[in-house]
Amino acid sequence: MSLIRLDNVYKIYNEGMDNQVNALDGVTLDIDAGEFIAIIGTSGSGKSTMMNILGCLDVPTRGEYYLDGVSVGERRPQELSELRSRRIGFIFQGYNLIPSLNVWQNVALPLTYQHVRADERRRRALEALDQVEIADKAESRPNQLSGGQQQRVAIARAMCTGSPVLMADEPTGALDSKTGAQVLALMRELNREKGTTVILITHDVGIAAQADRTVRVMDGRIVHDSLWDGILIPDLKVAAAR
Repeated sequence: MSLIRLDNVYKIYNEGMDNQVNALDGVTLDIDAGEFIAIIGTSGSGKSTMMNILGCLDVPTRGEYYLDGVSVGERRPQELSELRSRRIGFIFQGYNLIPSLNVWQNVALPLTYQHVRADERRRRALEALDQVEIADKAESRPNQLSGGQQQRVAIARAMCTGSPVLMADEPTGALDSKTGAQVLALMRELNREKGTTVILITHDVGIAAQADRTVRVMDGRIVHDSLWDGILIPDLKVAAAR
């Protein structure tokens, strides 16, 4: 059984109106536990909508989304929030750190939603910061860190939850190439050493090449899905015609 399955999923905005938008148009996708997959597409392709549904930030208009064999489409917002906090770690391009909290408090924040004791939250946060080699900044504020350091904090926050799925939305978009490569290496290490399922959302073919499997999205549909074997992804027009 797949860890994640989208079964004929539609996400429709303004349904039945002249300006109806099919952000996702009948998408079916299976992702196994332990995969490192990149979902690639240009702006407006539907990849961000897919990420929101995969991350339980939104629900399909039609179709089913199964996480660990359980349908999440009918869950209430509070249930979705609890599911996210326990099953999915997020890394965002904008880091999403809270300025008023120091580094370790930012890392530990998701654990409060898991009702983890305060002393255990701090221990796990410091352990995660040590794993991404930024424990010396534990008491610093986010605005005292470089972009690369802030992204490491975001990765530590995702790691701290122990979530089996890590979802990264353009995680290197605001970083220089060297720092971006370091961030991707950290994600690869999580995948290989801990078996974390990594879903990388990107518009960059070069970044997507770091994954073991690439899924290209265009106009709300999957137009290419294969293991990355070093061969260039087919031209969009060719892929769309298949």
